[in-house]
Amino acid sequence: MKCGKPVRAEEEYCPECSVRHRSFSEGRGIYLYDDRMRTSLVKYKYYGRREYGDFYAAAMCRYADKEIHRWNPDLIIPIPLHPSKRRIRGFNQAEYLADRIGDFYGIPTASGVLRKIKKTKSQKKLDAGERRRNLSDAFEVAERLDGWKILLVDDVYTTGSTMDAAAACLREAGADQVYFLTVCMGIDVD
Repeated sequence: MKCGKPVRAEEEYCPECSVRHRSFSEGRGIYLYDDRMRTSLVKYKYYGRREYGDFYAAAMCRYADKEIHRWNPDLIIPIPLHPSKRRIRGFNQAEYLADRIGDFYGIPTASGVLRKIKKTKSQKKLDAGERRRNLSDAFEVAERLDGWKILLVDDVYTTGSTMDAAAACLREAGADQVYFLTVCMGIDVD
């Protein structure tokens, strides 16, 4: 499933993007966020199964190859974790994916450009409105990105609140286009 402005009529886009303005230009999830993928991602994120990240990154490169070439990003930026959450997990799952995708395409990755400065509640049990409020002023950008095309990478896109908040912050810092790529995209976007 894809989000953003339709490029070709035969492509499938989430219904939300046709009625709600987003700060990102377009994006793509590789797998549907179902029970099987939820279980797999929990093992990756919370139990340090980095080999899952290698598999996911390879799938992202394979199945989003056309989009990545069309988007032609100047820089790949992972969705950051708050420092306290990163200490608990031991790594940032999005950074792990971004680094592998960047290595595959020869595109630089920058983990420190976008920072999460606000410790937010877990998004899992919040509705779409609560997610947007929860992420208000959660991110900051360390440098100007005037005219850059950015590819944001994360593990899951559900309501799009995280991606939208991060993209808005990058656009305020001068980014020309912000795209996203995730391992999974949720079924119920609202």
